[in-house]
Amino acid sequence: MSPAPPPATAPKGFLSILDLSHQELDRLLDLAASMKAERRRGRSPASAVLAGMHVALLFEKPSLRTWSTFEIAVRELGGNTLHLPPEAAQSAREPLADIARNLERWVAALVVRTFGQPRVAALAAAAPDLRVINALTDEQHPCQALADVMTLRERWGDCRGRRIAFVGDGNNVAASLAHAAPMLGISLHLASPPGYELPDAVVREASAVARHGAEVVRHQDPYRAVTGADAVYTDVWTSMGEEEEASKRRQTFARFQVDPRLMGAAAPGAVFMHCLPAHRGEEVTDEVIESAASVVFDQAENRLHTQKALLAMLLGADRL
Repeated sequence: MSPAPPPATAPKGFLSILDLSHQELDRLLDLAASMKAERRRGRSPASAVLAGMHVALLFEKPSLRTWSTFEIAVRELGGNTLHLPPEAAQSAREPLADIARNLERWVAALVVRTFGQPRVAALAAAAPDLRVINALTDEQHPCQALADVMTLRERWGDCRGRRIAFVGDGNNVAASLAHAAPMLGISLHLASPPGYELPDAVVREASAVARHGAEVVRHQDPYRAVTGADAVYTDVWTSMGEEEEASKRRQTFARFQVDPRLMGAAAPGAVFMHCLPAHRGEEVTDEVIESAASVVFDQAENRLHTQKALLAMLLGADRL
């Protein structure tokens, strides 16, 4: 499949799934599928898309999948990476705005894995010529959501009318999935304990971009969310930065574990999803994550392909 023609204008950055129009999201997923197919054939028609460009990586939180896939993506598109030490972004040393204004003189894009969403927003606002990419914040994880919906398109083809059940904390992964899934016509039902629900603002945002009758519904009973679902998604109960709450969260989320019994309530042929890393024996059992229904490593692989497509759209649309 040949890459789709570039749009008239490319996105200026990627802080959230909501930075993409419906057309841009569809095109990105088509381009990612094309790049994946070409890579498997041993071909790299997009190998010069980022030729002569530098992409800076600033990771203030640990990473395996995000770091590795961005590093490979930039190189396979013909660009170069610049690794910034986490201490470079310490506000006591230098304001974030000054960091961004320096970087935009040297690099084409900045991939940031950090804490609050306002940090990536501040970097983007200070340097309008710098393409800032959100590689994870406390509030959103849009790169993960791209890989998630690509994986579902591979399994389902037409996603309209499908349903995902997300079981667990209404965290950054859930928020970005709530933004992306309804844009493709996929409804999202989330089951969380009281006090850990997906924020109201995210539900409103998701409803505003939903197509084909998709909706976002919150539950407190995991079985209500999962019954009849085409996919069941979970994430760790304790995210980075919340380690002191781990014991409390294990008690609070105990009945939200995805085990064979809960998966049995989903529709026949339902897939199991997880953004990884997984705490096996907590949010998911080994039987489920190692079952034929599991697509967790497809999701991990697709991080590479969707991020390649994202970089190409942001930086090299005229070279595709």
